[in-house]
Amino acid sequence: MADLREFTGPNAAYVLEQFERFQRDPQSVDEGLRGWFASIDPAQLREIEAPTPAGTAPQAPAQADLEKAFAARTLARSLRARGHTGARLNPLGPGAGPDPVLDASTHGLTDDDLAALPASVVFGHLAESPNALAEVQRLRDTYAGTIGWEFLHLPNPDERTWIREAIESRRYTQPLPAERKRALLDRLSQVEGFEKFLHRAFFGQKRFSIEGTDLMVPMLDEMVAEAARAGAGDVMIGMAHRGRLNVLTHVLNKPYAMMLSGFASAQAAPALDAYQNSDEPSGDVKYHMGWTDERQVDGRTVRVSLSPNPSHLEFVDPIVVGMARAAQDDTSAPGVPAIDHGRAVAVLIHGDAAFPGQGVVPETLNMQSLPGYTVGGTIHLIANNQVGFTTDPQQGRSTRYASDLAKGFEIPVVHVNADDAEACLGVARFALAYRARWGKDIVIDLVGYRRWGHNEGDEPLFTQPVMYGVIKDHPTAREAFAARLVEEGVVTREEADASLKRVLDELSATLEALGGDAGAHGHDTPSPNGRQGARETAVPRDRLLELNAGLVGRPDDFQGNSRLEKVLQKRAEAGSGEPVIDWGHAEALAFASLLAEGVAVRMTGQDVERGTFSHRHAVLRDARTGERMNVFHLLPQARASFEIHNSPLSEMAVVGFEYGYSVGCPHSLVLWEAQFGDFVNGAQVMIDQYLAASYQKWQQRTGLVLLLPHGYEGQGPEHSSARLERFLQLCAENNMRVANCTTSANYFHLLRRQAALLDSEPRPLVVMSPKSLLRHALASSTIDQLATGTFQPVIPDASAADRADSVTRLVLCSGKVYVDLVGGTDDQRKERAAVAGIERVAIARVEELYPFPGHELAEVVAGYPHLQEVVWVQEEPRNMGAWNYMAPRLQSMLGELPLRYEGRPDRASPAEGYMHRHVAEQHRLVFAALSGAPELGDGDAAMADSAAAGGMAARFIGKRK
Repeated sequence: MADLREFTGPNAAYVLEQFERFQRDPQSVDEGLRGWFASIDPAQLREIEAPTPAGTAPQAPAQADLEKAFAARTLARSLRARGHTGARLNPLGPGAGPDPVLDASTHGLTDDDLAALPASVVFGHLAESPNALAEVQRLRDTYAGTIGWEFLHLPNPDERTWIREAIESRRYTQPLPAERKRALLDRLSQVEGFEKFLHRAFFGQKRFSIEGTDLMVPMLDEMVAEAARAGAGDVMIGMAHRGRLNVLTHVLNKPYAMMLSGFASAQAAPALDAYQNSDEPSGDVKYHMGWTDERQVDGRTVRVSLSPNPSHLEFVDPIVVGMARAAQDDTSAPGVPAIDHGRAVAVLIHGDAAFPGQGVVPETLNMQSLPGYTVGGTIHLIANNQVGFTTDPQQGRSTRYASDLAKGFEIPVVHVNADDAEACLGVARFALAYRARWGKDIVIDLVGYRRWGHNEGDEPLFTQPVMYGVIKDHPTAREAFAARLVEEGVVTREEADASLKRVLDELSATLEALGGDAGAHGHDTPSPNGRQGARETAVPRDRLLELNAGLVGRPDDFQGNSRLEKVLQKRAEAGSGEPVIDWGHAEALAFASLLAEGVAVRMTGQDVERGTFSHRHAVLRDARTGERMNVFHLLPQARASFEIHNSPLSEMAVVGFEYGYSVGCPHSLVLWEAQFGDFVNGAQVMIDQYLAASYQKWQQRTGLVLLLPHGYEGQGPEHSSARLERFLQLCAENNMRVANCTTSANYFHLLRRQAALLDSEPRPLVVMSPKSLLRHALASSTIDQLATGTFQPVIPDASAADRADSVTRLVLCSGKVYVDLVGGTDDQRKERAAVAGIERVAIARVEELYPFPGHELAEVVAGYPHLQEVVWVQEEPRNMGAWNYMAPRLQSMLGELPLRYEGRPDRASPAEGYMHRHVAEQHRLVFAALSGAPELGDGDAAMADSAAAGGMAARFIGKRK
């Protein structure tokens, strides 16, 4: 092996790098180098010929101390890795303090030592620095200036190299030309002038001002422009209320007159009957509303949209990402949708307290690279006020930075001082370039402050007196930038002042022109009230058999699981005339028929490809290779895309994503299935704030379908109820559809009706889907039941048609409990009839609970002229399920006819945790409903003997088929 001192020039830099790696980890270098480094004569560590700096004339070889060179390399690496800790990020003063590794003395170096070393000893040397001292200072300015970079946690070395070269070459952070600086000053004048005017004209009204993070608006401008130049047709923004009005006004060009009208109307005295008998949407406060605008960028048209958002801060995040994915997908051809991530860019603006504090954020970040959810990278911008309402950072997070959560998802983070205007724009350009190159999320931590309290009526000095003492005297971003431009000679002081005055004058003139119309508002979207008309949902028998043949076909070289193939081959018997079409089969035929009609279908959820209960099998695996095969992609009749994805173990973000997708792709049938129905409460905010109220608040429509397995089979409190009562409590103004079907044919028609209404009457559809009924004989249907008729909101008792005059008790139910009421063997049904006087009982099923099927139920009641009572029976406790919703509506319809409840008594828990208690309760409520026996108190008497309870259940309920 050569003498170490024989290496000079570039070779010396390579040797230094390898030896540094050897010192950290001997296993990280080649085996030959490892042995050599271990045997080096210590005398050789004294000298090595330094390489000649790039671009300079050859000089006599300089002698450098090798140990000092290694130390300089370590210092340079420390600046790249930890420079952000010493960066001037906080506009209000020093931050938490730099890492000691940024100090040369920590590495045993002095300025003289560094000056004696060539610049090229610093790995990644790009500039023409005369020596290592100048190069280290260049790195310090780059990594510890007003921008802090965190990217060395990324696992991809090519990605790290690209970022490092972009940073150190200042490719995206070059100073702006004078013309751009003047334009930026005018933009900051608009941002600040808007807030100043509102503060003066509408003092005390909430506006959640942008002041302190004013550069957010120019940064969004830059992102929109860069996205448009790269070919994007949509930029979709999501944010909470901080700075929202300014973004609406300036980034989305919502007219000043409309914004000022909203403030003026809040001061006007409302008419006493303003909302009496009104069919107008309820609306929302101005800092929750959305807007859409189109702008031209270098001859390209780009649509910019801000999604509406409630006060639930971060919950808009997955919704906007879902909308972006919908804009990127081309669903017009069979198979998987063609995705072009360049079509749309998602930008999410977070709060510094909310980003680490709210679980929906990591759920959304986790989607960035998942096939069913990726959008080719989302731009995250943290509007960092350094305080959450009144909570200091040390009380609100366990990390140094608000952004640290993102590093766990291998996302780069860029911190920037919100008072450095040019740095902020450079970071915005970098973020768009990074997304375009690597197709990943990136986080910008815009470190600023909040000039006022949480809202403009709040007093921040109560809780942050020191911070707000500094803020009081701190110049605004516009003032600081204007002072700098005056100093540079780009503008005069008079020109800078005139820029702000023009904005204030324009706003004053706009408000004066509004005059008496300032409080006027109007809605141009009609209310969706009124029950939907019936839709033709049947599919001709021959067509269904053709589709079925396409679904059961397999490529010759595909080897399926032998047990599963036997099950799936039963689907080939669809034309036998027997009720062999179970739930999963009916769903598959519904999807296939829609695909043949050109309606795209998207379905996600935990384990939906197979189905939690092994009932769907939309994706099959080759038993030999494990290769996936989507059965719908083989359908020859398909004219639109079909995609189905197992989701991450999330409800909140996934439901939000699918909601956003359904809004962004309104002509596709979009479904989400819960693993068990009760898991939907993990997405309760999405249900309450979006699905139930999006139209009334924001006139935002969705046709999203939720499939929630529901039914009492003794699986305990957690896997019985999908909390039907919560959805019914949210139902009003025809805002959604809630169904609890008992036959596969009715489910088939329900899905097809939902798709048929997407264009004219889109509403969310909530389906209490079955578990034990998925393959139950009583829930299966014939091919003819799919080929005829339509969805039935109420299914009357066909067996009571020829004995209508004898019926005195009408039992109404919904869902799986119907099978308990009528199921079992022939002998069991005869025994039940004898005990309960079943000839006098009719059982009708309410398949659609909302909209309330009053007309259909009235027809059923009228069909029994000697009716004496109506019984509502349910599996759920009295304080749950449909009873509290159905009771007042039924009683109003029945008049003097008695209405009785049968079911579990009020409970804190949805269901029993022990099978014997479950069986006893099911027996009791079934017997009481059919026999007319009085309702038992809490059911304890019926549960005294578990063996007896099991015996009674066998007699009256029968085994599941």
